[in-house]
Amino acid sequence: MKLDKAAALEYDSNNDNAPKVVAAGKGAVAKRIVAKAKEFDVPVFANEALVDSLVELEIGKEIPAELYRSVVEVFVWLAKQDAKGEF
Repeated sequence: MKLDKAAALEYDSNNDNAPKVVAAGKGAVAKRIVAKAKEFDVPVFANEALVDSLVELEIGKEIPAELYRSVVEVFVWLAKQDAKGEF
């Protein structure tokens, strides 16, 4: 997996209208984001086009509507992995 860029999302369906970027960066920061995810058994999903967009967003801000479809794909993947018991 290429680690030159990474972003972390958070979504609370009770309080948020859309997922928020809670961490994003390039280079060493990206490597730390992925390492921290692995440390806490948070699944890592790779989508280069999506991460390119996410790293440009302000931390703590909800993702824009044009990224909803791509982020839904991440959540569908997560649900499938969870159903398989893969994390």
